[in-house]
Amino acid sequence: MWGILIALVSGALMSVQGVFNTELTKSSSLWIANSWVQLTAFFVCAAAWFSTGKQNVMELFQVSHKYMLLGGVLGAFITLTVIQSMERLGPAQAVLVIVVSQIAVAYLIEVFGLFGVEQVVFEGKKLLGLLLAIGGIFIFQH
Repeated sequence: MWGILIALVSGALMSVQGVFNTELTKSSSLWIANSWVQLTAFFVCAAAWFSTGKQNVMELFQVSHKYMLLGGVLGAFITLTVIQSMERLGPAQAVLVIVVSQIAVAYLIEVFGLFGVEQVVFEGKKLLGLLLAIGGIFIFQH
């Protein structure tokens, strides 16, 4: 139950953040807004780190697959693409397409066991659910 509640809050926060970032871009530029978002996120995370015990930062570099350190790089491009998609599609349609893309890629990661994720067996009903979600994009557009 907590997982679902947290996921609902996450989705709501992503939608609101996307709108904020898109509006911020209109007052500045794409890369300035993106930089501001990443910088303020850094400060919030640093403050949380200082207030929760200051674990050793060097533990980060003990990760076995160094490509796992690229989450921040991906975050910058996520912010960039969310801003651009919301600007072109509007918040609701952009979020719908983003979420369906997330589902598709996440399922592929699970089915193929990519990035150290435990591999799951392919299920046709999950593919059907994904196809229905894709159909929902077209229904939502018209």
